[in-house]
Amino acid sequence: MEYHVKDLALAEKGRLRIEWAGRDMPVLARIREEFEREKPLSGIRIGACLHVTTETANLMFTLKAGGAEVALCASNPLSTQDDVAAALVEAGIPVFAVRGEDRDTYYAHIKAVLDTRPHITMDDGADLISTLHAERPGQAAEVLAGTEETTTGVIRLRAMARDGALRYPVIAVNDALTKHLFDNRYGTGQSTIDGILRATNRLLAGSVFVVAGYGWCGRGLAMRARGMGARVIVTEVDPLRALEAVMDGFEVMPMDEAAPRGDFFCTVTGDIAVIRREHFLRMKDGAIVANSGHFNVELDLEGLSGITEKKRRIREHVEEYTLVNGRRIYVLAEGRLVNLAAAEGHPSAVMDMSFANQALCCAWLVRNSEKLERRVYSVPEEIDRRVAEMKLETMGIRIDRLTPEQEKYLSSWEMGT
Repeated sequence: MEYHVKDLALAEKGRLRIEWAGRDMPVLARIREEFEREKPLSGIRIGACLHVTTETANLMFTLKAGGAEVALCASNPLSTQDDVAAALVEAGIPVFAVRGEDRDTYYAHIKAVLDTRPHITMDDGADLISTLHAERPGQAAEVLAGTEETTTGVIRLRAMARDGALRYPVIAVNDALTKHLFDNRYGTGQSTIDGILRATNRLLAGSVFVVAGYGWCGRGLAMRARGMGARVIVTEVDPLRALEAVMDGFEVMPMDEAAPRGDFFCTVTGDIAVIRREHFLRMKDGAIVANSGHFNVELDLEGLSGITEKKRRIREHVEEYTLVNGRRIYVLAEGRLVNLAAAEGHPSAVMDMSFANQALCCAWLVRNSEKLERRVYSVPEEIDRRVAEMKLETMGIRIDRLTPEQEKYLSSWEMGT
């Protein structure tokens, strides 16, 4: 078995951490038991490009239990947990991921996963599928379908489909209600704050915290920052989301106006150059800047370097930029995902639902791929509802059911008032 990880001696530590995460992923555990019995993925090769974390490891074990051959690489150079990668290799799953890998190694790892000739691709950011389409278009004919985990990746895939470039169907797992309402909002909100605090050990209470973007990730981050006592400013380009932020009680303004006011800044937009050269120049001395969007391009780091006189690493995940105006700006985790680079990513309980969707969608695609067109699909409603029902059951929560009379009322136009 081919693999590339940092050190197999880390496997024991990884096994224990994977076990700890699995204790808080009961929905995925139920699916794993079902997959073990039914083997819905028998004979299927799955190529996954995901954050190599304890939660991802539990997903890999579930897919393997279903009969799949799985190969995994990292979807971000700084998101790999090396002990987890080692534990997966020891368990017989090829992993190509080393925390801190450079760009060439990152793409070499993606190509190593593609070398396994997957029938299903599983992405977090669409780098696997875009590399396949750009460099190995002929191989795409071997792929039945794919899944995509994150907002940024779904945007890229819909652009591919719109241009007629997408060569096989893909399910946008990110669009599942049991994914983005919880993973994006509560997962990103908590883990981003966790990453910022671990990196800086600074007090949020009383500070001004600028959140760039008010999608589901931005909503969660703004909510959690306010919960820590920060005064939160939201920047947006979408009038509906900006209006929602106002109605939720946050200040809303352009980044130009927020720049001199913020103590902390965090981007969660999925776009490029959200915080630019002119914004850095307007920030106060000591401003802390982070990103929790998928790619580090949300921060214009090249523009920042162009106005920097001196740069040094002052803490493990903190780089100090002394600007031409004498002010110091602190960038966390090299602008990469701060929740994964400086912390451990989303809590297991919320990834339980996201990865339950991934597993069930893989089985659904094996059954239905021949009927699908080359476009981006939403998660089937029956999967979304099943994940929600299982999550409630594992939490010991019961809900009401419609009576026959209520069902008739909701489906009829004749009963009136």
